[in-house]
Amino acid sequence: MKIGRIEVKDEVFGVKVKKHVLWEVVKWQLASRRQGTHSTKTRGEVNYSGRKLLPQKGTGNARHGDRGANILVGGGVAHGPKPRDYSYQLPKKVRKLALKMALSDKAQGKNIIIVDKIDIGDKPKTKKAIEFLKSKKIESQKVLIITPEKNELLYRSFRNLPNAKVLPVDGLNVYDILWSDKLVLIKDSLEGIYKRVEA
Repeated sequence: MKIGRIEVKDEVFGVKVKKHVLWEVVKWQLASRRQGTHSTKTRGEVNYSGRKLLPQKGTGNARHGDRGANILVGGGVAHGPKPRDYSYQLPKKVRKLALKMALSDKAQGKNIIIVDKIDIGDKPKTKKAIEFLKSKKIESQKVLIITPEKNELLYRSFRNLPNAKVLPVDGLNVYDILWSDKLVLIKDSLEGIYKRVEA
């Protein structure tokens, strides 16, 4: 299979796409990102006295215990959320398959651009980043740029652009690939991609 003039592996960029596998991995990714710091107070934790509000019998009112009961305004919450970890395990095989499918989806839609390098200069320049996007006619689209390794110069040049992200091969993930309209691969990152999905 060819992307532009570059020959790429069919077993990575030519896989049949199954939406359910992609959905499963995106769900797993988003679950792992959740902070899970939400918390509510139970009736034992609210700041009220445990004194009985009124006698059990003889007043004509409904029977009540203490002021912190969940039935009363300002009382504790019954079965409310507590801090928890939302992450769960997903087989590595499924994660690698989904990564291949996401890349194949972009390749089959002709939404991958492979470049030799992105020339920014010696210092981070957002202006140069915009010029690069304009030269590829993708300035109005969501763009994900994949670099062979962490590249601070490119990252800082593109970070002010809301529709562009720069990721090293190690950080490549299904969610960000599906988020983007166009995938820009620096040619040297192909080997890293093959290693990640085939290892």
